[in-house]
Formats: sequence, structure tokens, C-alpha cells
Amino acid sequence: MEKTNQNFEAKLEQLEKLTADIKRSDISLEDALKDFEEGIKLASGMEKELDKIEGKIQILMTEPQPMDKENPPQFDLFSDSGEVNGTRK
Repeated sequence: MEKTNQNFEAKLEQLEKLTADIKRSDISLEDALKDFEEGIKLASGMEKELDKIEGKIQILMTEPQPMDKENPPQFDLFSDSGEVNGTRK
């Protein structure tokens, strides 16, 4: 999970940089549009990551038995139903 957290934080930093760049007074319209498009794609991917994390948290909160090495949480991240353990993808 640490790698995911670092990856998410790196994406957040990139999104903040793009936002700051768009606000510059000397940026061209073309560059601002390019940064905006990149930011939208980045934000969309981050939203999907947050949805997956939310699904895992919901599983952990509703797990019927205490979890330990013999009873780890079960994550069905490859569900064909379009859902991740009851949450949307």
C-alpha cells in the first residue's frame, strides 16, 4: 500500500503543478489547454484509485470475522460485474 500511497501523492503533486501553471499570466492558451487536458486525465485516474481504496475499506469494516494471517481480507479486484466488492469501479 505504501507504493500506491507514494504514487497517489506524486500524482497529486503533478496535478497541483499543472493547476499552478494554468494560473500563470504568461502561459499561452495552447499550453493552458494542454495542461488542463492532462489535469483532467490525471484527476480521473486518481478518482478511480480512490474508489478502489474505498471498496477495500468497506470490506475491512464489514468483515464478519476478525482478520489475521489465517483469515486475510478478500479483495475481488477483477470482478466482471463492474463492481469491486459492492462498490463501483
